[in-house]
Amino acid sequence: MADLRSAQREDIGTDAIPLSELKKAKYEKQIPGQFDFEAFASKGFGEGYSKEKREEMVQMYSGTVTSVDTGEVVQGVVVGINDRDVILNIGFKSDGLVPLAEFKEMTNLKIGDVVDLFIEERENAMGQLVLSRRKAKLVKGWEYVQTALDKDQVIEGFVKRRTKGGLIVDVFGIEAFLPGSQIDVKPIRDFDIYVNKNIEVKVVKINYTNDNVVVSHKVLIEKDLEQQKAAILTNLEKGQVLEGVIKNMTNFGVFIDLGGVDGLLHITDISWGRINHPEEVLKLDQTVKVVVLDFDEDKKRISLGMKQLTPHPWDALPAEIQVGSKVKGKIVNVADYGAFLELQPGVEGLIHVSEMSWSQHLRNPQDFMKVGDEVEAVVLTLDREERKMSLGIKQLTEDPWTRQDVLTKYAVGTKHKGIVRNLTNFGLFIELEEGIDGLVHVSDLSWTKKIKHPSEFVKVSETMEVQVLELDAANRRLALSHKHLEENPWDTFETVFTIGSVHKGTIINKNDKGAVLELPYGIEGFAAIKNLAKEDNSKAEVGESLDFKVLEFSKDDRRIVLSHKATWSAEEERPVAGGKQGAQGGGNKKAPTKGASIQSINQQNEKSTLGDLEALSALKEKMQGGEGKAE
Repeated sequence: MADLRSAQREDIGTDAIPLSELKKAKYEKQIPGQFDFEAFASKGFGEGYSKEKREEMVQMYSGTVTSVDTGEVVQGVVVGINDRDVILNIGFKSDGLVPLAEFKEMTNLKIGDVVDLFIEERENAMGQLVLSRRKAKLVKGWEYVQTALDKDQVIEGFVKRRTKGGLIVDVFGIEAFLPGSQIDVKPIRDFDIYVNKNIEVKVVKINYTNDNVVVSHKVLIEKDLEQQKAAILTNLEKGQVLEGVIKNMTNFGVFIDLGGVDGLLHITDISWGRINHPEEVLKLDQTVKVVVLDFDEDKKRISLGMKQLTPHPWDALPAEIQVGSKVKGKIVNVADYGAFLELQPGVEGLIHVSEMSWSQHLRNPQDFMKVGDEVEAVVLTLDREERKMSLGIKQLTEDPWTRQDVLTKYAVGTKHKGIVRNLTNFGLFIELEEGIDGLVHVSDLSWTKKIKHPSEFVKVSETMEVQVLELDAANRRLALSHKHLEENPWDTFETVFTIGSVHKGTIINKNDKGAVLELPYGIEGFAAIKNLAKEDNSKAEVGESLDFKVLEFSKDDRRIVLSHKATWSAEEERPVAGGKQGAQGGGNKKAPTKGASIQSINQQNEKSTLGDLEALSALKEKMQGGEGKAE
């Protein structure tokens, strides 16, 4: 009852004057109708009502005023609209105002429309009811979203914009995230085509902590696809021609959507011709026809083919292409062993590296050609049943060994320049021209140096001048020499390094048997280990330059044997006639004095060369005396 009185006072006004203080006549003029002033003046306000009247009055009043709580969502009726606000009646003691901007999506808003409103304040400092339609939409939106998740309902959303990894969808006024992987069963490459469009989705996750909602459009498609997939797999068989859409590309092939089930079209089954990547002939989202090559029912794997829908190019190969005929094509692949020439898509021939040049030295095929080159070749072998073909390029030019001028051009004694192509233990091969090679034996590299391996003298790819020693055109053999470009110096050395002569030599190498000496004119000699003894009984070492006496000289073997010991000791090894090494000489000769000149040693050696026997000396003196008398 106190509430009722309070409500009555609020209706009448807080500034009402007690009726007992009003003059009856004046009050009658202001308030029309019949009124029992006596009853009112004698009793308190509301005290004249009976119990039944009072209950009736409470029911009438409670029906006109709605009880609301802060944070509650209620429905209101639009009772007025101005330039800034919308006036709404929620059945409370006063109306509320909501900014017109919160109704911008309701373009046809009019008086009488019913909308949801959120009670922010029952009465603010100005005594006004504070309402919000935006917050009401959010509260209701979360309720609708939760209901949609609980009941697995399909709801409609509006794609507002794209974001990293997906789309932002407005569902019931809440911004939900639609991941790119949940848009469709096939990969989506352009998200922008969905922006500003309506889309049906299902709520798959709600996170109230972060106010995050995740939706999916893919789940709506998958249910339909399961039925289609089952129908396709049931009726699938080898050789069946189907139509599908390319959904993904890789370097080994493409995946084709056959309407709920995917099949693999391998790169080798796309075209009869050779391709490096499927994108050369196909595009994403392209609709193509394919044939089922194989089907694994357990693993649900489908192998597809496209080239099988057209005849094999080998079956249409022109009959005029035979062994020996010339063909043209494009290089489609280059390997270490050769190159593949495509005559037409699906028809290829191998050009082995040995058939690219008349040269006997195999090189990298990339030195001759590269992918994309237009090349002419000669058919060497052809097997139409096995669909194999070998080709050659060098056959387009004449074999250099069969030319008529080869016998005169490379006659014995002619000089040429060539490129070193290969080194072996026994010599090196020089290419004088393409297809014409010759061998230079290691012994024919130098007159003076003893070369163990050609790498000590020359390197691969260097240019060398040679002279022809032997020509065998029938067997394609050419013997060459580098040292024969010069005269044999050993004819001259024979007169210089006479047996017994003394020469300066430097020890360049030493082992258990002896030492290699470097002599004048760049030649080498040998001294046994015992002949390296010096006068002070020490041994000569590598790098020392000493006087050496010639003990043996062989022009044919290019061998010179020397001794340092013989230059100071009478016990020397005496050579025998013909340059062969003799036995140890007798001790009747004087050892050369220390510091003796090379000339005196040579003079003494000259006598030794004529012979050590007294008979020979006497004969010489007699002959000299006879010559003097004759004169």
